[in-house]
Amino acid sequence: MAKDAAREEKCAWCYRPLPLRPGPGRPRTFCSRSHRQRAYEARRRADALMVPPGQVVVSEGELRKVHDRIYQLECAIEDVDADLAGRSGVAAHREALVHLLEAARGLVGVVIEPARQ
Repeated sequence: MAKDAAREEKCAWCYRPLPLRPGPGRPRTFCSRSHRQRAYEARRRADALMVPPGQVVVSEGELRKVHDRIYQLECAIEDVDADLAGRSGVAAHREALVHLLEAARGLVGVVIEPARQ
């Protein structure tokens, strides 16, 4: 269980799991120097635009892309639910899994970053 708790630590920029680092020292906050720098720049930009804490400005295009990908995944889940309602067995579940994986791949690597103006 301790291993699961350690895996919950995530990069403060991309929210991906931080690699485990044994030994003493301050816990990591970011997975890379570039993410630490981006977070710093975003904080400075937010201060300049007077964006309240806990809020970000995201480009409309990026937000639209994420919404589209989530909608595709929702549709795939509905398809799988309907397909599996009338079928059972390993082959049906394998087909359903492949369909879900194809829909979910569009979300792999997606990170919403604050808009830069």
